[in-house]
Amino acid sequence: MVDVERLKAIVEGLLFVAGDEGMEAKQIAAILDLELHEVTALMDEMKRDYQEQQRGLQIVEIAQAYQFTTRPEYAPYFEKMVQSPSHASLSQAALETLAIVAYKQPITRVELEEIRGVKCERAIARLTSKSLIREVGRADTIGRPILYGTTKEFLEYFGLRSLDELPPAPEFPVEGDEMAEEAYLFYRKDETQ
Repeated sequence: MVDVERLKAIVEGLLFVAGDEGMEAKQIAAILDLELHEVTALMDEMKRDYQEQQRGLQIVEIAQAYQFTTRPEYAPYFEKMVQSPSHASLSQAALETLAIVAYKQPITRVELEEIRGVKCERAIARLTSKSLIREVGRADTIGRPILYGTTKEFLEYFGLRSLDELPPAPEFPVEGDEMAEEAYLFYRKDETQ
């Protein structure tokens, strides 16, 4: 017998990890090894649960993908949080993304993700909303991806007169150089302890 509460918990985690992109029912079905109609029924039940419990989040379906959103009736509180000075600090992910943009600009999102090894959409959105980075053009490659660079506000935030005042760029391992990669990974592991 299927434990429905366990399935709901798994779906909740999946939607959290998927973030703004959300997940289509067929993706959820494949992961949970369920039929499409079972996933649709499960999602309808979860939507009702969130509604009945008056939770701060809700599950919505946008462009055939399920995702979490905040409830509109609580928007004034979320706006206060965004506008509060205490919310001004940057996450580790945002700081790493910002450092890469500062040293490698102009740079595309894909290039950022290759360097960081993780998706950077949220960090880019956060940095853009804080006016620390901005679109500076389009790359002359297939798809013409957006190029990002730092802003005047970035310089002000860090008290710099120009980008020339940035400290020397950290050394990144060269792809294919196994010793450099191992040393870099050891250094990163040591930093996190």
